Amino acid sequence: MKRRYFLGAGATSGIALAIGLPMKASEEVFEIMLTDEEWRARLTTQQYAVLRDEDTERAFTSPLLEESRVGTYNCAGCDLPLFASATKYDSGTGWPSFWDGLPDALRFKEDNTLFSRRTEEHCRRCGGHLGHVFNDGPAPTGKRHCINGVALTFAAA
Repeated sequence: MKRRYFLGAGATSGIALAIGLPMKASEEVFEIMLTDEEWRARLTTQQYAVLRDEDTERAFTSPLLEESRVGTYNCAGCDLPLFASATKYDSGTGWPSFWDGLPDALRFKEDNTLFSRRTEEHCRRCGGHLGHVFNDGPAPTGKRHCINGVALTFAAA
């Protein structure tokens, strides 16, 4: 069973609703909602693993690491513009990194897996998992949006 569905299954969702906690991504309603079969038809195997199963691509494997043209980085699941190229920087981590996202493009939730507390980042429109955001980035925000390259497409301006 997938982690995101297991965590949201059973009585957990009822308790969350009763005490006003946010629902898990698998239970939320998004502008774009597809079945697993439809997502698998739309995405590559690796994109599906990252966007729908919250997997992580291997560091230093994304061709978007070297992308330096002016444009936008969009969600590979629904094509929503997420990041402007002007906010991209080389964090040295092996994943495309940005110091800010576009307005009303991203959603966040707490991620307590791997024995640490992190902030998970998702596409606002389709709920696709993008990566994580950390508080060790450059000015002006101090944020490092560490994003799986396969979760993005690039649209040159």
